Amino acid sequence: MVVTLLLGSQLVVSLAAAMDSEPAMTGPNVLLITSEDNGPELGCYGDPYVKTPNLDRLAAEGVRFERAFVATASCSESRSSILTGLYPHQNGQIGLATHHYRTFAGTPNVANLLKKHGYRTGLIGKLHVNPESAFPFDFRPNVANSNTFARRDVERVAELAAEFFTASETPFFLMVNYADAHLPFLRQQHGLPESPLSPDDVRPLPWIGLDTPALRESQADYYNCMMRMDTGVGRLLDALDRAGATDNTLVIYLGDHGAQFPRGKLASYESSLRIPLLIRFPGRIPIGETRSELVSTVDLVPTILEATGAECPSRLAGRSLMPLMTQEDLEWREYLCSEYHGHYPPLYFPQRTVRDDRYKLIVNLLQDRPNPVADVCTSSAQPSYVSKEAVAAATPDVRQTYSTWSDAPPIELYDLETDPYEMRNRANDPQMATVKARLLDALRQWQQRSQDPLADPQMLARLTAEHDALPKPYRRRKDFEWQYPKYLGRAPEK
Repeated sequence: MVVTLLLGSQLVVSLAAAMDSEPAMTGPNVLLITSEDNGPELGCYGDPYVKTPNLDRLAAEGVRFERAFVATASCSESRSSILTGLYPHQNGQIGLATHHYRTFAGTPNVANLLKKHGYRTGLIGKLHVNPESAFPFDFRPNVANSNTFARRDVERVAELAAEFFTASETPFFLMVNYADAHLPFLRQQHGLPESPLSPDDVRPLPWIGLDTPALRESQADYYNCMMRMDTGVGRLLDALDRAGATDNTLVIYLGDHGAQFPRGKLASYESSLRIPLLIRFPGRIPIGETRSELVSTVDLVPTILEATGAECPSRLAGRSLMPLMTQEDLEWREYLCSEYHGHYPPLYFPQRTVRDDRYKLIVNLLQDRPNPVADVCTSSAQPSYVSKEAVAAATPDVRQTYSTWSDAPPIELYDLETDPYEMRNRANDPQMATVKARLLDALRQWQQRSQDPLADPQMLARLTAEHDALPKPYRRRKDFEWQYPKYLGRAPEK
C-alpha cells in the first residue's frame, strides 16, 4: 500500500507503508528540532529578557544539557555533524553547501541509516548539506512561503508536521528546521511574537563587550525571533500530542550554533559553540534533570540510533547520550574539541579548539594572516555587527579582546572560570604553561583519533592554496567543483 500526501494540487511525497499482511514495525519516533543561529538564550537557561515558555516546558519534561556544543559554528558544517555524527573534517562538509562544499561520497547519515531500519523520514525546512541526494528523506514539503529567512510562518510548519505524523503507523524520523533566529532579525511576522520586545527592554549579550543603540535594536529583534520560534515549537509539540505520538517520541531540540553577533557565529569562542540542547523521551529518561557534562552535536546520531535500535556505524565521532541520561555514575569525556574552516571562501581561516572542565584552547592554523571573520564583523553595515570606531572607543580590555580576535595569535588560552567571555588570552602566561601543554596534547590526540587532515602541514597548505587560487573578488560560480574531496577524503567505514 502507498500513502500519498497532497497539499492543494501539488504532489509532495509518496510514503511507502507496510503491506497489510506484514506485521507493523514498532519502535519510538524521533522528532529533531533545530533553530538557526542561537545560543542558549532561553528562559530555561536563565536569560533575563526572553520569554520561551514552550521550550522551558520541554526542558522541565526531560533533560537540559548545560554544556552542549556544536562541532563548528557555521551553518552547513554544523548541520553536517548533526546529521552524520562526524566532524566536518571527517564528513567533508567544510563550508556552505551554497558554495559547493560537500560531504565525502558514501558518508552514512541519520536519514539513510533510519530508512534502512524501516523508518519513514521527513524534513521540514532547509537541508543545507551536499549532496542532497545522499539524504533520502521521504517527505520534503515546499516551504518557500512559510519557513525561509524572509517568511516565518510557524503555524504552517506545524500543519505540515501534523500531516506527516498521521500519514502512517510506521515509526518516523522528522527533522524540523526553523528559520528563526537567522538574519534578518524580523521583529514580528504573522502576529508573532504577540508583544515584541523593544530596544529599551534588553541589553546586548555580554560576550560582545559593547553596548550601542544599533546593538540593542538587533538584540531586541533577535529575542523576538527566539520568541516566535518558541511559539512554533509549542504548536509543533501540540500537533505531536494530537497525533497520539507524544509518549512514544524522542524529542530533541537544539540550536545550530551561536548568534550572529561579533564573536558569535563563525568564531571559536564559547559564545559561538555553546548551544541549547533539550531532550524529552517519556518513560525512558528522567524529567526535570540538568546535566553538566561536555556533550557535542556529534553525540546526536549515536543517541538516535541507540534509542531506535538501528545499526550504528563503527566510525562515529561521538557517544550516545542515552547512558548519560539514565545512569548516575558514568565516566564521560574529559576533553571536548571543535573546529572551523571557512563558511565560504573569503572567510577561510581554519581553527581547532579543545576545552576541559575549566580551560579552553584555540589553535589558529593561519596565524600569519588577519582573521577575515573579525574584519567583516567590524566593518560591515550589518546592524548586529559593530564598527571599528565603537571598538576603538571601548575599554582597554575590550579593545584587546577584539585585537586578539582580529590579529589572531598562534594559540589562545582562556580560564573559563574567571573569564567566561574569553577576553584575556593567557597563552603566554608562564603560570599557564602546564595547562597549555596538557590541552595541546589532548588536541593532538583528538586530531590523530579523528584523522584530521589539517594536522598535516602539507594538507593545510594544499587546502589553503586551493582557496587562495580562487579569483578575487570572489564570485560564486554555478559550475564550480572543489578538488579537496580528492585529497582530504577517506572512504568512511560502515
